[in-house]
Amino acid sequence: MDIVEVILNDHHEQRRLFALLDEMHASETSSLDAVWKRMRILLEVHAKAEEELFYPELLELGKGAGGKDSAVDETTDAIHDHNEIRDAISDVDRHPTGSADWWDAVAKANEANGDHMAEEEREGLTDFRQHASLELRHRLGLAFSIFESEHAGGIEPEDVSPEEYVREHE
Repeated sequence: MDIVEVILNDHHEQRRLFALLDEMHASETSSLDAVWKRMRILLEVHAKAEEELFYPELLELGKGAGGKDSAVDETTDAIHDHNEIRDAISDVDRHPTGSADWWDAVAKANEANGDHMAEEEREGLTDFRQHASLELRHRLGLAFSIFESEHAGGIEPEDVSPEEYVREHE
């Protein structure tokens, strides 16, 4: 288990679930609810696992990559993105499943998440690959996978101040 690969695998699953939703416009609301619930849980648990396990280590070891000058910049941006994704998820949940407003909100959640994943893959994950030992990557990969398994039923979303987060973990 390598945390970078675990995160990338989660990103693939997120992309797959959004693609699945794209093909479900004629589906029953119960089917949409089932897929959206799985997506919502995956997004929140994934973000929380990154905040608990990945980003503290990136702050310690990272130097900046992919257009960011420092691990602080990478982390601040990622935490901000997580909050935007949480807000987008909340917006989806405010609309009746399958309605035009619901689909618009799903598209916005997909866009926010897609933008975040692209940045994270180009910046934080690249930085971590370049500066973290294989042993650390393995240890964190196991911890990340265990965290996700322990919270497979979901967790309560909670916005995090990017600036406070960095101060607490530097």
